[in-house]
Amino acid sequence: MVERRGISDYIAHAILIVGVLIIAFPVYVCFIGSTHPKDIIANGDMPLWPGPVFWQTYRDALFAGSNTTTRQPVIQMLANSFWMAIIITTGKIAISILSAYAVVYFKFPFQRTAFWLIFMTLMLPVEVRIYPTYKIVSDMHLLDTFTGLTVPLIASATATLFFRQFFMTIPDELVEASKLDGAGPIKFFVDTVLPLSRTNIAALFVILFIYGWNQYLWPLLITTREEMQTIVIGIKKMIVTADALTEWNTVLATTMLAMLPPVLVVVLMQRWFVKGLVETEK
Repeated sequence: MVERRGISDYIAHAILIVGVLIIAFPVYVCFIGSTHPKDIIANGDMPLWPGPVFWQTYRDALFAGSNTTTRQPVIQMLANSFWMAIIITTGKIAISILSAYAVVYFKFPFQRTAFWLIFMTLMLPVEVRIYPTYKIVSDMHLLDTFTGLTVPLIASATATLFFRQFFMTIPDELVEASKLDGAGPIKFFVDTVLPLSRTNIAALFVILFIYGWNQYLWPLLITTREEMQTIVIGIKKMIVTADALTEWNTVLATTMLAMLPPVLVVVLMQRWFVKGLVETEK
């Protein structure tokens, strides 16, 4: 039996295609710009087809950097951003899942108060507590270190709330069965809770990795040496006030390279990401 589609289906698909084209066009222009010499881009004469300097631009960006601003190669900045995002993501997930586990499965005085104190930290993002946080990091001599870059950003009330809501859906029968088997809190956490949380962890990993990768304000304050700067900071330093001095092809190539890791994470973990957000039956 052939399913007959109505006009509304074609309209919906047309709207989606137009939306994709609108979103993809700036990315396409960015890629095209990275393949043309910088003077063509600065003069506004850039065509909408690839240019002759694709390999040269990306090779220079990856291994040489910009000639007019930062000499730091992009591959080093990509590595800094990658390790920063990985440490922040891993730390947030580890601390959040343990704190949510404690709030849900352990009985102690002021249990609900402890959770609400964690939840209230949502009103104190990094931008609000930027000065005291910087002062502490500076006094501990953690400037220009991965510890200073990552530790102040690790705590996450959002991830704690996310795990708490999921743990509350786990049947009490599993807890009782684990007790009858002689499993303690750690064994129950490792053998039961963690396997059931895999899709949630994967969904949070995608969100938190992009959060760590896109950090700008905190790395801008913490890093003073070029070898410690992240890819987002590097792109900003490549853009100077005078358009004639900006190597726009290198800037656009660096922007394209900066988009690749988050896109790869989303593409490779898309199935787990969707399941972690929409799956209700565990």
